Amino acid sequence: MAFRDLFRDTIETLWAHKLRTFLTMFGIAWGIISIIPMVAAGEGLRVGQEKQMETFGKDIMIVFSGRTSLQAGGLRAGRDIRWDDTDYAYVQQESPSCKYVLPELGRDGLIVVSPFNNASPNVVGSLPPFAEVRSVKVGEGRFYNWDDQKYGRRVAFLGSNVKKQLFASREAVGQTITINNLPYTVIGVMQSKDQNSSYDGWDVDKVFIPFTAIMRDFPEKPPATAHNIDHFLVTPKSTAQHLACKGEVLRALGRLHGFDPSDKEAAPIWDTIEGAKAFSLLIESMKLFLGAVGLVSLFLGGIGVMNVMLVAVRERTREIGVRKAVGASARVILRQFFVESSIVVFLSGSIGLGIAYGLCGLVDLLPMPPFFAGLLPTWRVGVLSFALLGSVAVMAAMYPARRAALVDPIDALRYEPGG
Repeated sequence: MAFRDLFRDTIETLWAHKLRTFLTMFGIAWGIISIIPMVAAGEGLRVGQEKQMETFGKDIMIVFSGRTSLQAGGLRAGRDIRWDDTDYAYVQQESPSCKYVLPELGRDGLIVVSPFNNASPNVVGSLPPFAEVRSVKVGEGRFYNWDDQKYGRRVAFLGSNVKKQLFASREAVGQTITINNLPYTVIGVMQSKDQNSSYDGWDVDKVFIPFTAIMRDFPEKPPATAHNIDHFLVTPKSTAQHLACKGEVLRALGRLHGFDPSDKEAAPIWDTIEGAKAFSLLIESMKLFLGAVGLVSLFLGGIGVMNVMLVAVRERTREIGVRKAVGASARVILRQFFVESSIVVFLSGSIGLGIAYGLCGLVDLLPMPPFFAGLLPTWRVGVLSFALLGSVAVMAAMYPARRAALVDPIDALRYEPGG
């Protein structure tokens, strides 16, 4: 039998058993539709949370100063530790696994005045890579650079909310503001962002100035000294070097300030990398759970498909007997059943994938909360579910068809459905 004749005969057979074909196709399509959106929801939550965490900064460790809880080098426990403005250069030199070691000093209570309004935002000073480390994106103008840092220029980069408060809808770049009566030139405005965590306030509510400028114009007040800073921002060269970078920083600071590097109270660290790993593990567990729920639905759909296919083949035992009686070989009969089941699997699988991906696309058109990126289906899940249900359908058809094809034509013709 030519393949074209076989294909036409197969389509006619499927059309003659429309209800049975529909039930089989529905089982396969439903199994695919049930699992893809579930796994896509888990993926959307993971991606959304990653994006939210990156608004704060990616792969950051914030090293605060604390109080010693262990004796070290003959010094008593209970000493207050304070970082100095020169520590960062030594720590950077002694930490080859770290990409950046940045000092940061924040001052609140300062009065910022523009020609149109005034405010009292948090004023923050650090080094130029701060914008990269803390995901501070430029909306207008520029962030301060190494020349600004080198010469201690009085330049200011405004958070988006501060710009609105000081200038409303007016142009801010190039304008002069005063910070505690000292003139600063506005060189840029931050792009607005949704920040989900903070250690000293939201970035949109801050004014950013070079580190040399803040140390000269607005140093810490007693009991701190004019050379003390708040904390360090540390990033490893890669996540694989995270622990090495962390250890190098603690050892360098321990040598500078005479504390045991294992003393967690002396140098408390907010490690966002460890937090991200823990959250990633939680999300992966949730995706596995959703995938397991979808897999159960897929399994139940597979059982339905198997039952329909088994009954369909058994009821066609007499048809197989007739085909064998007129000279059809077992191979030809098996080939027809294979083509039938393959067509059913391909059509229903394609419909299921189309509906599942279309449903995900429609849901993604709706407004999403910041922590959820929408339903993000992966082709891997779609192909896997398609292959699994397709294999079940083909095997469920081929096994009884092979047994029936090997039966003597006389016995096959005597077969009574339901008997």
